[in-house]
Amino acid sequence: MKKASKASGTKKVSRRVNDDEILPEYDFSQGVRGKYAKQYAEGTNLILLDPDLAAEFPDSKSVSRALRAS
Repeated sequence: MKKASKASGTKKVSRRVNDDEILPEYDFSQGVRGKYAKQYAEGTNLILLDPDLAAEFPDSKSVSRALRAS
């Protein structure tokens, strides 16, 4: 039995969706692939502060300073 090769004429069929089927907020036609890939690869470390604590710090630098001062 002969294996099918890539040149066998088989094509990938893409499914087109009618504009009526997709809500406007789900339209990613203007999206950029991999826009945040580099940042994601570098990693993140998110820490959520309680609202009463978050009100005391105007930005992440001030949180870092306070943690380092301890």
